[in-house]
Amino acid sequence: MAQVPQTFFDALAVRTWCGLALGALGRAREEIDAINVYPVADGDTGTNLYLTLESAATAVEAVFAGYGTGAQEPSLADTVRAMAHGALIGARGNSGTILAQLLRGMAQVLAAREAGEASRIDGAGLRLALRRAADSAREAVAHPVEGTVLTVASAAADAAEGAEGDCGTVARAAYDGARAALAATPGQLAVLQRAGVVDAGGRGLVTVLGALVEACTGEAVREAEGARGAGAPREAEVVREAAVGPSRAVSEAVCAAASGSGSEPASGSVSGSVTGSRSGPGSDPRARVDRVDAVREGEPCTEGAGDGGPAYEVIYLLEAGDGAVARLRERLDVLGDSLVVVGGDGLWNVHVHVDDAGAAVEAGVEAGRPYRIRITHFGLGDVHTGGERPPRERVQRAVVAVVPGEGLAGLYTEAGATAVLARPGEPPASGELVQAVRRAHAREVVLLPNDAELRHTAAAAAEQARTEGIRVALIPTRSAVQGIAALAVHEPERRFDEDVVQMTSAAGATRYAEVLVAEHQSWTTAGICQAGDVLGLIDGDVAVIGADVTAVAETVLDRMLQAGGELVTLVVGDEAPAGAADRLEVRVRESYLAVDTTVYPGGRQGALLLIGVE
Repeated sequence: MAQVPQTFFDALAVRTWCGLALGALGRAREEIDAINVYPVADGDTGTNLYLTLESAATAVEAVFAGYGTGAQEPSLADTVRAMAHGALIGARGNSGTILAQLLRGMAQVLAAREAGEASRIDGAGLRLALRRAADSAREAVAHPVEGTVLTVASAAADAAEGAEGDCGTVARAAYDGARAALAATPGQLAVLQRAGVVDAGGRGLVTVLGALVEACTGEAVREAEGARGAGAPREAEVVREAAVGPSRAVSEAVCAAASGSGSEPASGSVSGSVTGSRSGPGSDPRARVDRVDAVREGEPCTEGAGDGGPAYEVIYLLEAGDGAVARLRERLDVLGDSLVVVGGDGLWNVHVHVDDAGAAVEAGVEAGRPYRIRITHFGLGDVHTGGERPPRERVQRAVVAVVPGEGLAGLYTEAGATAVLARPGEPPASGELVQAVRRAHAREVVLLPNDAELRHTAAAAAEQARTEGIRVALIPTRSAVQGIAALAVHEPERRFDEDVVQMTSAAGATRYAEVLVAEHQSWTTAGICQAGDVLGLIDGDVAVIGADVTAVAETVLDRMLQAGGELVTLVVGDEAPAGAADRLEVRVRESYLAVDTTVYPGGRQGALLLIGVE
């Protein structure tokens, strides 16, 4: 459906742009992944850009949802700040981190120039926003390299500055400038020239700017325009061959580059976009961390050996002051390369490639409070570490489950599932679930969302995975304890349909409850609660309000067991009172003789207790 042209840029235009950009990146994701050759050919630039923008778009939609269906809309300032914050907390990889800073730079200008009651900006404001975006992204990178997304962003801003007119005119000029710069990237980076491709991060930015043109003019750019950029080498069309990863032609070119033919730029900073490699110290590459959200091996390059480089990608959000972050930059720059630190106002997203992942995390601990830590091992046989490894055979069946805490993540993983960690207030996006399904590397996948609010997100992920040839069954589990019940009867040797039926039946036969603390005063199905009250929820509804955690949990258990049950599952969060689980076990043992109890540690799971009754 055609978009309405936007003479001015307002909150609705931002919402439209995010939606269009997300769709465009979704269509181009595999293509961009396939040309990701610099500095690490890990084939994930398109995916990382998509996940980052998905987080930004979700935040924007949440702002609009807060205004309901009334005539009033959120302000431009509120909308762009939500966009920037969403991108910051959801940024993935170097490319996604840079995109987050580009959006943050734009938001700073757009929010500051919001025209009073009109809540919109004109072409002149958009020109300034694009310039600030390019400059702030370059400032965030420790060692900028030309021929990357930074070059493309600067060219877009330069072209926009020379354009006079409304937002559509400025957006079109920026897009054209970016396309021309993208086409020139192979001449600026030897590794791109040898592989016959343009820069992957730059290619993604051109896609995002194409969506900006459509949001402002109502006219979609032609796919051919965004695919390579004007004048890009014909060899770049090899990406059309890609289905789920780099084509053989690209892989061979990448491996040739990794083997050292030709000269490399001196240094750089952004994976798949703007980084050169400085070999880190040969320290013991062990990640000394207590909490890790995701650990993944990169796809191998099997045609040659690289000349060495950092073995791990480390990413985390960090709460810290400006001074501490400045010191952190210096520390991480010594530890490794590909250093990018974006954000501000006390919240930062840190990205670096290192050999000692633990040291990188410890540096964050010294600077402030790091969380949502993700460590990726590039894997034996990639362009950094060399060696050969045969392609991994797909397993027949796997289970992918969303879990609310580190304890349950370990439990699910031990049971053979691929766990996706969801922290309180930070639910995974559909793209993250798709990534987990791919990581499971199975022909058949059972998906357990373990949260009623993730039903639509999980359904979208399942649909996307099916288009990639993976058979996916979504079991609508509403709690992690229902997922535990489903896993307990999972038998990979059964026929897929039979296995799904048994798992669904086990989950459906499990009543679930949680005990948590109210954050504010609210009306509930059990009456009015005050901030600090202990709430007992059964099957999603508040059933008990009290002051003592254990007493509320005992009341919840009694009500659940009145309808019968054979097994009670308790998942105990880190903040639950000491001895609460023991008291509940004793109560079940003394009051319900035929009922067994199983207790698991949940870690930082949000709720104090999760309770399941089968």
